[in-house]
Amino acid sequence: MTPALELLDVTKTYAGNPETTALRELTLRVDPGELVAVVGPSGSGKSTLLQIAGTLERPTTGAVHIAGADTRRLSDASLAGFRAQHLGFVFQQFFLLPHRDVLANIAHALLYRPMTVRSRRAAAAAACERVGLGHRRHHLPGQLSGGECQRVAIARALVGSPTLILADEPTGNLDSVTGGQILALLRELNSAGTTLVVITHDHSVAADAGRQVELRDGVLRRDTGRPERGSGSGVNRVAPSRSTR
Repeated sequence: MTPALELLDVTKTYAGNPETTALRELTLRVDPGELVAVVGPSGSGKSTLLQIAGTLERPTTGAVHIAGADTRRLSDASLAGFRAQHLGFVFQQFFLLPHRDVLANIAHALLYRPMTVRSRRAAAAAACERVGLGHRRHHLPGQLSGGECQRVAIARALVGSPTLILADEPTGNLDSVTGGQILALLRELNSAGTTLVVITHDHSVAADAGRQVELRDGVLRRDTGRPERGSGSGVNRVAPSRSTR
């Protein structure tokens, strides 16, 4: 089986005095259909992992494979199109276009696809229905609740049937009841075959995932879905960096 995502000995170092190593020799494989929660305290490297896995930043060393493709071989221009084809993103801030309705916000994710306007809107309408917002398709973001805005963001992420959806604290701006509804939606999408990696500070969120990956000091310390390296525990025993993002 070709992994949806594979990070191979990824290190990310930021220039400075002193320099900062945010990820250190991290190897991680996510197979199609998995729901993986990445946990860890602030400064553990979670945000950097999302940036690297989402091809928004390139690693200092190591390789990132998406759907079997080595992203090191892609130019920045080619990478933008590749990202639009294979990756969907959900952020806690929603990042919706305030003056465009729900349907237009979802269809916006398909601009890099060779599709007609009519086809994009049809795909957006189907995604809108899938997240339970068909009746709100012509509303503006300012007319929606926080939970509805996050549903729009999820629909935008999944509209193109990407290889992988990366969600960064998707319940972070929501109350517990609404957050629970969003988690139920993510589980439902995963049950239907969507591959998800969720970055979270909340261990209760992680407990809902089939697999938990824990980062500390930029190092993968625990992975409930993989056998241990060398001794059988899934822990990369690499000395931590001095500081991380």
